[in-house]
Amino acid sequence: MTDLNLTPNVTQKASKPQWLVSTQNLVLFLLKNPTSAYGLFVLALLIILAIIGPLLATHDPYIQDLRNALQAPSAEHYFGTDELGRDIYSRLLYGTRISLTIIGIVSVVVGPIGLTIGTVAGYLGGKVDTVLMRITDIFLSFPSLILSLAFVAALGPSLYNAIIAISLTAWPPIARLARAETLTFRQTDYIAAARLQGASSFRIIWRSIVPMCLPSVIIRLTLNMAVVILTAAGLGFLGLGAQPPLPEWGAMIATGRRYMIDSWWVVTFPGIAIFCVSLGFNLLGDGLRDALDPKQLNRR
Repeated sequence: MTDLNLTPNVTQKASKPQWLVSTQNLVLFLLKNPTSAYGLFVLALLIILAIIGPLLATHDPYIQDLRNALQAPSAEHYFGTDELGRDIYSRLLYGTRISLTIIGIVSVVVGPIGLTIGTVAGYLGGKVDTVLMRITDIFLSFPSLILSLAFVAALGPSLYNAIIAISLTAWPPIARLARAETLTFRQTDYIAAARLQGASSFRIIWRSIVPMCLPSVIIRLTLNMAVVILTAAGLGFLGLGAQPPLPEWGAMIATGRRYMIDSWWVVTFPGIAIFCVSLGFNLLGDGLRDALDPKQLNRR
């Protein structure tokens, strides 16, 4: 694979991170690799379908038609119908909005929380580091799905409570990663120079350390999206996530599992959607690691 040139030229400021590249170069780099290109395609397709999904839908995803229940895929119903006669194809299209909502909210919440806790703990050290990391260890000591189930059980079953539960369980790995990166960066010469110039701890963390930790955090967030999708699907499958009649993919599998022997399409197409999106985010994360992580580039 052709390496992405991340070395700054002589006209760039010395403080500019080496990993900082234009969005256009980043996209071109990802498109050169078929696997990362697939991940980028899945993300773009998910966004497009979330926007224009209602225009592509052939039926109302909520209207029941018991006379056409469990109809096999046909020209009228591309992916067949479920046990209530609802068009599965249309429900999958509307379900992309739910999946994108989950991904977006979790990313916006988890990224800043994990990055802040990790960088503060790693830079300040001492008692602050001990307290923050012990809290992180408590969250890490439980499997994420089990902890999510506990939070949803306490908050009550709903889509947004499921998003809150997933967010509360997804930040600790980000915090651990940011702390490890910060422990490396805080020993560098430019951080020492900033201290000698009288920069406050907040300014050093925000202006010098956070930008250097962003590549690893973005990569980890992208890789975590597959886990987020699977966790949301698992909560929906157990009836603790999105509630009927919302067309969430995990909930669609849960309601159709009783008919999967004779009506395979009821669970097959939502399962394929979950698989493709999860695989896409994993492959996109691998591509971003090659593009944004200087350590990966230096090993090649």
